[in-house]
Amino acid sequence: MTAGHPATVPVSAAAIGRAFGTFGELLQGRLPASDTDFLVTLPIDRWSTSSFGYQPRAAGITVVPPHKSKARRLATTMLAALGAPGGGVLEITTDLPEGKGFASSSADLVATARAVGRALRAEPDPARIEDLLREVEPTDGVMYDGSVAFRHREVRLHERIGHLPPMTVVGVDEGGKVDTVEYNRVPKRFTGAQQRAYARLLELARDAAARCDPAAIGRVATASALMNQRLRPKRCLQPMVAACQRVGGLGVVAAHSGTVLGILLSDDDPRYIDRLAAARRACAALPGVSAVRVDHCLSDPLLTDPSQVHRSWPIFEAMPCSSTL
Repeated sequence: MTAGHPATVPVSAAAIGRAFGTFGELLQGRLPASDTDFLVTLPIDRWSTSSFGYQPRAAGITVVPPHKSKARRLATTMLAALGAPGGGVLEITTDLPEGKGFASSSADLVATARAVGRALRAEPDPARIEDLLREVEPTDGVMYDGSVAFRHREVRLHERIGHLPPMTVVGVDEGGKVDTVEYNRVPKRFTGAQQRAYARLLELARDAAARCDPAAIGRVATASALMNQRLRPKRCLQPMVAACQRVGGLGVVAAHSGTVLGILLSDDDPRYIDRLAAARRACAALPGVSAVRVDHCLSDPLLTDPSQVHRSWPIFEAMPCSSTL
């Protein structure tokens, strides 16, 4: 996105932008030498959608729902950078619960950047979106297709991991909400050995994606979830690891700064349907769990544009544990 000129700005325009969310992180920690905090994204087929109607004579930007103040701030910044007078109406709808670990705020902001840019004929590329979001808050790397290692505190790409093999997450929410901005302000200490372990896990994640090896991805996710227990413990983690082993899952994935965790399954497993049902039953039996949700990972590049794909898998929304599984 480059700075525009009022003469190039349309009299009025409307556009839509989308961004996917994540189910927690495959991996999150700190790398040695540079002391780089990073995470590895796990994109899922849940989306934030922003629609922006540009009005050159409007007195600022109205956002719906009104509490999405960060999106309003971003849109205002973009209009100023493009030399576009006025404002407009920004409406955000989302499949992603807030404060749980689904990168909901990041997805809202990326979708907003795309919608505003498209409306003003200056859609930003991922690097420009990083620049814009860096002034707002620590952010997940959902502006990039596929899975990436992302320096979330710096809002900067570390490296591309690639598109992951087809997988499903059967998950639970332990309750409550986490303010990611506040969480990231809390100092976290890592020993040299821990940082080297995270570097090794990042290497394994990169190799697993290149080989399309879901079992190795599951092992990385489980190791990271267990290492995160000293920072933000999950009461259900150990029972879920045991349940994952019983049902033949790949591993356990956690929202390192959120409230959800889940069992990873391979969609290509010949026993996928049986394992899915068993995982849902096992999650429903965990203490204090009120609902089980099923999310599908984005593995195909086409899935980054939901308008281009026909879903062939079974879709399940969150369901009460009292329902028949």
